[in-house]
Amino acid sequence: MKRFLAMAIVSLFSLTAIAESQIKPAITAPLADKSLLLDIAVTSSGKLVVVGEHGNILHSSNGQTWEQANVPVQSTLTAVTFVNPSLGWAVGHDATILATTDGGYSWKVQQHMPELEKPLLDIVFKNDKQGIAVGAYGLFFVTNDGGNTWTDVFQEELLYIEDLEYLNELKLEDEEAYLDERSSILPHFNRIYLDGRTMYLAGEIGLLAKSNDFGDTWQRLDEIYEGSFFDIARTHKGNLLAVGLRGNMFHSDKNGSHWEQIDVDTTALLNAVVLAGEERLFVLGNNGVILESFDDGRSFRARNQDDGKALIAGVWYNNQLIVVAENGVKVIEEIK
Repeated sequence: MKRFLAMAIVSLFSLTAIAESQIKPAITAPLADKSLLLDIAVTSSGKLVVVGEHGNILHSSNGQTWEQANVPVQSTLTAVTFVNPSLGWAVGHDATILATTDGGYSWKVQQHMPELEKPLLDIVFKNDKQGIAVGAYGLFFVTNDGGNTWTDVFQEELLYIEDLEYLNELKLEDEEAYLDERSSILPHFNRIYLDGRTMYLAGEIGLLAKSNDFGDTWQRLDEIYEGSFFDIARTHKGNLLAVGLRGNMFHSDKNGSHWEQIDVDTTALLNAVVLAGEERLFVLGNNGVILESFDDGRSFRARNQDDGKALIAGVWYNNQLIVVAENGVKVIEEIK
């Protein structure tokens, strides 16, 4: 497995190179809240849940003190989501999918496939039954029964036409080569975002796409740059903000038909968009970058952290910005 820290700082994904012979539970560690953490969620009851390396999952009722959950795997976990105070899912390396029915105190394995040597990078649920998990090289798993079964779906619609033609020709010539090529021809799917009835997908090689039928069909949006996107989100006014490599940030109207590049004074990788009160929002990035906007994401000022640590994800919680980073979870005290 590539180094976890490099995965967080450089691209938020890595490939698993070593398959464990058996699933091993996460180890209880007193400094788990200071380890590499990659996502944070708030349940509808106000509980915070974070996930990260070594299978670490922690929960908190105040953002200050954290308790480690019982987790059945040691795979790095990259994303977490909840549909109600009790029911949630987490995904990560080894194409792992975990579920909780007690608000994050304990977790069970729904899927663990180290033989794929691919990480899942994000997960979203429409309700307590319908969910989608996405990841490296176009990994795309769908469930309609709350995760009891997950189906691997190849997203042919998101291929370039020349790649699709190549695959079709290869299939006629060599089935084994076709299957091997198909397993890695799609870009990494870094972020899947559900906004009411519309779903957005952000990924590698400038990928932005949207779906109006919960991922059954996709419309690829016009390419606006060639690098990777790591997040896409609605602003308070219902517009779209997409962020990616080297400080690239783009603001769009409500349907993503026209994008404007936002000039920000950083070349850091931008990882996440966090909505705060009213028209306030933040963008988190590597090198301690925090960008703050009060005009729906059209302009930003820097509120960077002196420690220079990569900030991976965050939430606005009780009028505080709480982030997960390469050195754990923390409250950004100077931002209120």
